Amino acid sequence: MLRKILSLTLMASFMLFTSSANAEQKQQVGNYDIHYMALGSTFITPAIAKTYGIERSRFNGIVNIAVLDTSQEGNPAVAVDISGIANNLLDARKDLNFKEIREGDAIYYIAQVPYRDNQEINFNIAIKHAKKLNTTLKFKQKFYVD
Repeated sequence: MLRKILSLTLMASFMLFTSSANAEQKQQVGNYDIHYMALGSTFITPAIAKTYGIERSRFNGIVNIAVLDTSQEGNPAVAVDISGIANNLLDARKDLNFKEIREGDAIYYIAQVPYRDNQEINFNIAIKHAKKLNTTLKFKQKFYVD
């Protein structure tokens, strides 16, 4: 029960940030909606960070990815194979180590990425689901130290 409350709090934190900063984005690929966002780790509470093994720091961001199957009733979340690279404008690369989180019917993937103030990070993320989805998600996010 406590884990479910923490999960809901984590998602609420992401959604609160999303609504205030328009950080969440979506890419539609066939019958799948890929929801993604990146934000500073200080936007989540220390309790949630501890639960999910996230290092809260002014210089640490979080990437959150969820994939929904729009061909099925209720658009259920699907488990995917996911990997990625983050790089800055100087092409310093960082492998993204995604952690799968399952809470009830929700499945999402989080990875941490270091950054400096006023730094734009390019994300290149490979997402696969069986033989039905094989795509690359590319986006940029500018991070600020708070």
